Amino acid sequence: MDKETQTCPFRPPMPPSRPDGTSFLRTWYRARRNLFSALTPRLYRAWLTEVRTPWFNSYMPNQPDLVRRVLIERPGDFPKSRVVQATLGDLLGQSVFVTNGATWERQRRIIDPSFEGGRLRETFTPMYAAAREMTRRLSERADGTPVEIEFETSHAAADVIFRTMFSQPITTEAATRVFLAFRRYQMAAPMLSPADLLGFPDWFPRLGPRRWRKGRAAREIRGLLKRIVDQRRLEIERGDAPDDLSTAIMTTRDPETGHVFSEREMADQLAIFFLAGHETSASALAWALYLVANSPDVQERLHREAAPVFSGHPSLSDMRRLPFARDVFRETLRLYPPVPMMIRETTRKEEMRDKSIAPGSPVIVSPWHLGRHERLWDDPHSFNPDRWQTEAGRCSARDAYMPFSSGPRVCTGAAFAIQEGVLLLGMIVARFRLSPKEGAVPEPMAQLTVRSKTGIWLALEPR
Repeated sequence: MDKETQTCPFRPPMPPSRPDGTSFLRTWYRARRNLFSALTPRLYRAWLTEVRTPWFNSYMPNQPDLVRRVLIERPGDFPKSRVVQATLGDLLGQSVFVTNGATWERQRRIIDPSFEGGRLRETFTPMYAAAREMTRRLSERADGTPVEIEFETSHAAADVIFRTMFSQPITTEAATRVFLAFRRYQMAAPMLSPADLLGFPDWFPRLGPRRWRKGRAAREIRGLLKRIVDQRRLEIERGDAPDDLSTAIMTTRDPETGHVFSEREMADQLAIFFLAGHETSASALAWALYLVANSPDVQERLHREAAPVFSGHPSLSDMRRLPFARDVFRETLRLYPPVPMMIRETTRKEEMRDKSIAPGSPVIVSPWHLGRHERLWDDPHSFNPDRWQTEAGRCSARDAYMPFSSGPRVCTGAAFAIQEGVLLLGMIVARFRLSPKEGAVPEPMAQLTVRSKTGIWLALEPR
């Protein structure tokens, strides 16, 4: 191991787990507080876990060959769960994130060409402009006073999306309104409601003020996105539309049918692009900065690598000079995958280990538990970016690292997200020294993405 590596890697916070034998009602209460706290610690060692409810049983496979069966070998037999549509349908409609079968295949035929090669060369310039704006904002607050960094990373990630998707910065009125509405939606929308987690039937009412706030935010977002789509349609018809991601997607025809997305379909797709590109990137970057702030040796190594790159005006090729930043970001995604659980369901009877699984049963693939699995990783709960340069780390990654899913449904924008994370992380650490707020330990919780219950507070000082 490199002599500069910490001898005692930082062990970042984990959400509290429920003890075995916890009653149904107490589990319900814990799930309402934080979905993670309704789960048992054995999930970090088990190859297959069965969760029994009064209505059906659900299953979480962690054994690598079972995960491959679900995501890679037979994904058609394990479609997206109806729970995903029920939870996020008010915002995402019939977007590529929630659909299955022929509808999903048609959507991917239209979307994939626009992200070929991650579209990295075309998006680097607007992405870098957003990064420069972010460091300018942070420099105004870099006086050693703790800053709620999740808010700052949300702002930066929203700016990246608007510059790359719509060729406009977040400072415009429409962009700012969408950003704030997404933040309200995120705060009111758990990944799964306790009723869904505990197997309550569809007729069970899922009411409450959070659900009302979530629906209102979703309607506001979709109304704003529709206006953006309408404006871009007019620009395309006039022939003066910018050459950005939204134009590319709106003008791509299905190679089999020749059709383009309708206005409603385009609003659905823009909602998931913004959700995936904004929420997930903001979550990952905030946790990366927290981990670096609590790991002084890692922070200094990262600064020495990044400072020369960002001393001038970097190009896309300069991102290759940030291998350690890439390993830091990958390690962050292992510990805090933005989407902690992916819910599928069986279409036929399945045999997994000693379990016979009935058709229609939920099957949950959990990047959160796979990334921390104690039988698949060395010292899995510690922050150690150097593991990515070891054979053991690379072997574990092949079996248990999937922050962007895997197989046919792998995230289309995975390369985009990695480039964004490395760029923003490197640029911040090149310009600022980070330190955690004393006594402010974040508690991870599963909302739309893995967020902190009370925010992530860091102090910044200029280098």
